[in-house]
Amino acid sequence: MYDIQTIFQTANPILNQMPYPMMILNPEGIVLAWNRQAEKTFGYCAEDVLGKFIPFIEEERTYFYKDLWQKIIHSADPLHLESITISTKKGEIVNTPITLKAFTIDNDRYIFCQFNLGSEEQQDLLSFNEFTSIRDGLESSFMMLSIDQEGLISYANNLFLKYSKWTPKRIIGKTFWQMFPQTPESSVVADAIWKSLQNGRQWKGEAEKITKDGQSYWVDLTAIPIFTSAKKPSNFILLENDITDKKRLQNRLEKIAYIDQETGLMNRYRLEQIVNTMISENHHFTFVYFSIDKFYSLKELYDDQAEQVLIQEFTQRMKMYFQDSSMARVSIDEFVVLTPLGEWFIQGFLTYLEQHPIYINNSTLPLSISGGITKYPDDQISFTHLMKASYAAIQKVQSEGGGSISSLTKADHKALHKKSVIEKRLLVALDKKDLKVLYQPQLDLITGKITTVEALVRWEDEEIGTVSPEVLIPIAEETGLINDIGSFMLEQACLQAAAWHRKGIDLKVSINSSVREFRDKNMVKQVRRILEDTDCPAELIQIEITEKFALEAEAETSIIQQMKQLQNEGIVFALDDFGTGYASFRYMQLLPLSQIKIDQTFISTIQYQPKSQMLIQGMIQFGKSINMSVLAEGVETQEQQDILTEFGCDAIQGYHISRPIEAKEVEKLL
Repeated sequence: MYDIQTIFQTANPILNQMPYPMMILNPEGIVLAWNRQAEKTFGYCAEDVLGKFIPFIEEERTYFYKDLWQKIIHSADPLHLESITISTKKGEIVNTPITLKAFTIDNDRYIFCQFNLGSEEQQDLLSFNEFTSIRDGLESSFMMLSIDQEGLISYANNLFLKYSKWTPKRIIGKTFWQMFPQTPESSVVADAIWKSLQNGRQWKGEAEKITKDGQSYWVDLTAIPIFTSAKKPSNFILLENDITDKKRLQNRLEKIAYIDQETGLMNRYRLEQIVNTMISENHHFTFVYFSIDKFYSLKELYDDQAEQVLIQEFTQRMKMYFQDSSMARVSIDEFVVLTPLGEWFIQGFLTYLEQHPIYINNSTLPLSISGGITKYPDDQISFTHLMKASYAAIQKVQSEGGGSISSLTKADHKALHKKSVIEKRLLVALDKKDLKVLYQPQLDLITGKITTVEALVRWEDEEIGTVSPEVLIPIAEETGLINDIGSFMLEQACLQAAAWHRKGIDLKVSINSSVREFRDKNMVKQVRRILEDTDCPAELIQIEITEKFALEAEAETSIIQQMKQLQNEGIVFALDDFGTGYASFRYMQLLPLSQIKIDQTFISTIQYQPKSQMLIQGMIQFGKSINMSVLAEGVETQEQQDILTEFGCDAIQGYHISRPIEAKEVEKLL
């Protein structure tokens, strides 16, 4: 028999498959199990935490958490904490939601915690003669069976008889196959064991067995062919260790890991497994994504119990309506149904909810849901794309007021597919550095010289052709690849500025940056490293931000600090597309801005609209009043340049000066 520590250690493989950090505690808060994802997330290896009271929790909070463990131990319901403070091994402070659930093994309670942010084959056993000399030791440690060449049991030791509840009289002469459950799955295992033995090979693995009275138990089984002088084995030995407790624990952990505790539905991770299996088996099905409209507003209308009642009652109605369909809860207020039923039936769920209202405090809950329908394989052909398409359909429904179930058009699905292809090819392009950089000159109206160029990303893929910045940038921002593009552009800009500097050309290179990049606390370190690696003077680099960036940065002290650090290094900041974004001038006080760029939409009408002229003149005067230079974008004619010069604009950029061109072409304009 295994002690409890061994059981948890042998159960670690199931925990290590989970995509979430997880651990198991005893009632005193001592760590008994710690999965691989927890190690990656918090930096502590199993040796750091096993057998200890959660060493990464702040010492002054120890008594609070010990009391919390005791509260959970005596509760049948899971407990969800919105935030628990954890110090990683590197000393970083992390606040993460956590779900805790108590469970029982052999009358003892343990706590399963989920943070929401195989062994080698043994060497061949000894020969028959050596085996007989240690048989007594094996008999005392293993359940043991001897089987003859016909597959009939010729011997069973006392441990086997104890676990299987057979008697020698009843078991001798029985077939090897009678020890296994009479199910297709067990028959496959038994046949595989027998085939290996017949071919003179040992077999090792887990197997389900049955007792004399039909009760299942699990064993870790090693089946060994025994050779004497003949080339074929003369008989076979089965050595077994009981692992029933381990399998029961594994089943409990699977239930906790794969099942949403509040509703009993499978969770998103299990849903993905089911969908991928259905796809591999070429099942046709409809993927239905439901979202409860205005969920958080509904929560605020009622008491603390309303959320639980709402979720449980909605789940019950979903189960009643979509009988024999697979269902999952993928977030607090979102659900998925996998069904073979047609769209007309799915639409009928709205009527069913109206006919079966949910009551809270004796009043009808004003429930409304939005749904998205996607068919496999007609619409999409992978789990990720089924999710994305269905969620896109929900967003479309909610933008129109919610309360309906819809599907995307073929054109919508085609656009999603194209977007998916672009995402994949962008990963390849970034890996191979296939993106291209062009430079658009900016003319200083006072000196008449080109003093700055704006670095612009361009992408022409060998499979999908030219991808415009208007398509590329939104996809990059949505997928998080904008950071990679930003790093690429910064490196290329520094390389080019440094190359010009070595030629005696001190031309400033301006690059665009996103707020996502500056939310990375290592942004300053990265910029410094690239400047050093490329030997580029910091004063030759300018970073352009949008008004949306500025408005978000205004509320985040860390972003402002990083911008000021870079300013101290010599880098200057410009506010791009001025006048088209969010109306707030507070960030003009907080952010280290040196230039504003008037958007081309104002410049295009400057020749014939007096209001545009007055507005642009006001922008220029505003910029100068706060000691900022002013640049006008989108200048396409000499007349526009003359008006801007008259208004006192400092610099211009646009096709009148030059289209975006390669670096060698820039040098010809200087």
